[in-house]
Amino acid sequence: MSFQAYLDKIEEKTGKTPRELVDEAKGRGYDAAQVKAGTILDWLKADYDLGRGHGMALVQVIKNGPQISDKHVGRPGPHGDPSNMLWLDGKATNPALR
Repeated sequence: MSFQAYLDKIEEKTGKTPRELVDEAKGRGYDAAQVKAGTILDWLKADYDLGRGHGMALVQVIKNGPQISDKHVGRPGPHGDPSNMLWLDGKATNPALR
């Protein structure tokens, strides 16, 4: 599953856009470099019932922003992303899906 597909599924499961969850994490201080991924994963599991795979995709965005490594771009199959910039404002508003 691509990073973007994970984020779209997170939105479907939680009812919140990735940006809303990133903002919530920042409000909790979880965007700081010293915050461990496990802390964020525990919060996402407790509040949103997100598993490790979906949680780690969100940890990436919380800690590093929406840009991902070019190594994920253009890979064949379901694991490739079309761009190195993830869309955080909701699946319905993603111009790549129109």
